[in-house]
This record gives sequence, C-alpha cells and structure tokens, in this order.
Amino acid sequence: MDFLLAAAAVVLGVVVGGVLNALADDLPMRRTPGLPRYPDGTPRPPSAWLGIAAFLTGQRTPPGTSPSGAGDPVPEGDAAPRRRLSWRYPLVEIALGLAYGAMVLGFRDERSLPVWMVYVAIMLLITVIDIEHRLILFAVIVPSCVFALIVAAVLPPDPERSVGYYALGGLAGFALYFLMFLGGVLFAAATRPGAIAFGFGDVMLGTLSGIMLGWRALIFASLITVFAGALGALLYVIALQVLRRRHRWFTPLPYGPYIVIGTLVMLLFREQVQDVLINGF
Repeated sequence: MDFLLAAAAVVLGVVVGGVLNALADDLPMRRTPGLPRYPDGTPRPPSAWLGIAAFLTGQRTPPGTSPSGAGDPVPEGDAAPRRRLSWRYPLVEIALGLAYGAMVLGFRDERSLPVWMVYVAIMLLITVIDIEHRLILFAVIVPSCVFALIVAAVLPPDPERSVGYYALGGLAGFALYFLMFLGGVLFAAATRPGAIAFGFGDVMLGTLSGIMLGWRALIFASLITVFAGALGALLYVIALQVLRRRHRWFTPLPYGPYIVIGTLVMLLFREQVQDVLINGF
C-alpha cells in the first residue's frame, strides 16, 4: 500500500513539475500562463507537454526542426538554444516527483502533508525563476502569502498556535530581511554602485517563510540560510578555480535558493533541527 501511494505521489509530482515549468517560462516574461511552449514560443504538442516525455520521444525541439537546428532560417549555432528544451524541464519534474514520493513515505501520518507538498512546489518554482532570471516575482509571492495565512487559520502546523503567531512570523521575516536588504544597498553602494546585493524579492520571500513557519522557527531557518549561503558562495569560488575561470569579487549571486533551503528544512524537520541546535549532537 505504501509503495502504491508513493508511486502515485511520484506521478503527481512529475505532473505538477510540468505545470511549474510552464509557469517558470510564462511568469518572468509577464505572459498569461498557458499551455507549454518551446523556448521560441512554438506550442508544444500534448505528447511533449512534460519535459520527460519530450526528451524520451525526441521532441526536444519543435516539430520539423532537427535537434541541431538544421533547416532554421538562422545560423545553426543560434537555432538550437532558441528552440531546444533545456535539461531544466525533465530535472524539475524528476526532482519534484522524487520529493513527493519521499514525503509520502516519510510523512504519511502528518496531517499537514498536503499543505507541505504545495509549499515544496511553490518553493521550487521560486528557485527556478530566481536562478534563471534573478527575479522573485510578486505574482508568486503575494498569492503564496495569502495561501499560507489561510492555512495558518484553518490548518496550522501547530494546533496550539493561532493565526496571529504565523502573521507575526511574516512581520518578523519582513523586518529581518528588510534589514539585510538595507545592508546590501549600503554594501553595493560602497563596492559596486548600481549593483544589487540583496533584492527586495528576497525580503518578500523572507516574509513568506515567516508566515509558513511562525516567528520561532523562522529564527532557526534564517541561521540555516546564512550558513547555506556561505557554503554556496565557497563552492562557487571553488568551482571557478576548478574550471579555471576568473573570479570577480562582489559578484552578486541569487540568495533566494538559500532562503528556500532554510525554510524547507525547518518546515519538514523542525523538531530535529531545533533539538540539534539547542541541545547539540
């Protein structure tokens, strides 16, 4: 029975991942969300709506176009990137499918599991858009904050907490990350005028994190975020050294994914993390 539930969750995650891919294409371009398209805007046939299916059936490019871009009216080297689906499409679907399957197996008795699955999908969408476009969209954050407040009122993660506790978490998240935003503005002004070290979208993501977690768990999530961000920056520098690429100091990196990491860790493993951080190993 558990295997069947996990398998169904995997299928659900793959389908939801396909929806997230379509939203990640349309929302940053300010397009009304619609059916999946190829990067050049050509509609994808139903058999290629999912990235996994498109790759397995050889429909990574629009019908009548070879994967190399042959036959296009533009040079071959330019045609493929404009029309070919990137690896992001199947990877998002596979990642969310595996995540949903693991969540069903690990948290099948948790009453908040359906809500958690929605939160994971939202955070994955935010991460994809932030990595690809360096944007955290209000069109995603604002409805998500409203949804989180409704959840806090109807089905709070902790039944002993009121909706006010989670609303206060949102205010705390806004205040904390707004201070970081102001610090980033001052830092950028002193080092690279005109650059954005910490965007206001990150502030809104911190607000969403606070509403999802409540103010107490937000503190732990913020600590995890800081350490994850430091580790990510270190790995970035090491990767540049390995690839023999020149490192430019004060290069802005997307911070949203690290806020997502801290939020999801505290959302799914709150008790374990608090026990480790308070009582030690």
